[in-house]
Amino acid sequence: MFFSYLSVLFGESRFSFLLIFGETMYFFVYILRCSDGSYYTGHTDNIETRISAHHAGRVEGYTASKLPVEVVFVQPCATRYEALAAERKIKNWSKKKKEALIENNWQKLSLLAKKDFKKKT
Repeated sequence: MFFSYLSVLFGESRFSFLLIFGETMYFFVYILRCSDGSYYTGHTDNIETRISAHHAGRVEGYTASKLPVEVVFVQPCATRYEALAAERKIKNWSKKKKEALIENNWQKLSLLAKKDFKKKT
């Protein structure tokens, strides 16, 4: 087993990870801010290639018509299942909750995670 320090620079944002290599493959969940201010969440096993594809417009679908995009969040995951589960969870969040995650504002994220069970009249 050996260690590698991955530092990914996208625009003014730098994401750094300590990766432990062995028989484990790493996956990532990521959030992009699109040119219209919306967010796109995805997962991949090759973050650099995937982000480059988004920037070049080679990813069909949501981001292709919303270029340029900016990487605002990247999180490594141990398995593809973990990355996909995180992607699905984040995609269902409100814009404010995604922004709290992007800002690493755990207090705000916690408050936004609480449901209001009061009946609306």
